[in-house]
Amino acid sequence: MSEDTFRSVEIERTSVGKYVVRNVRGGSLSMGAGEDVSFTPVELLLAAIGGCTAIDVDHITSRRAEPTQFSVEVTGDKIRDEAGGNRMQNLRVEFTVTFPVGADGDRAREALPRSLQQSHERLCTVSRTVELGTPVSIVEAAGSTGD
Repeated sequence: MSEDTFRSVEIERTSVGKYVVRNVRGGSLSMGAGEDVSFTPVELLLAAIGGCTAIDVDHITSRRAEPTQFSVEVTGDKIRDEAGGNRMQNLRVEFTVTFPVGADGDRAREALPRSLQQSHERLCTVSRTVELGTPVSIVEAAGSTGD
């Protein structure tokens, strides 16, 4: 893959069940098993799905008018499926967006449904990847089992 397409994060263990996730731009966030305020991996998945669509929708609609409210709630059910594996189902991304009264607000309101559809069907890499079911490879790095 080229530099234009490659994405990565690094995850470093800080203690049992606690980690720091870092991106190449220097950003970091805490991740854990849900025993403290850190985000769990499932919460990060939900945030990624909602955040991806939020960015798309915000860029499209805010060209017309600055929203007076813009919030997104992402929900789903974590289940154990028939094969005995954990997974999410019933994923739902709900937008609450309002725009000011006036012609610009009207244009933004008019663009909102189309922007949601465009994000879902074409623009949001995260939800499209989840829906299409992209395979994931789990591998051990050479030399990682000993000092």
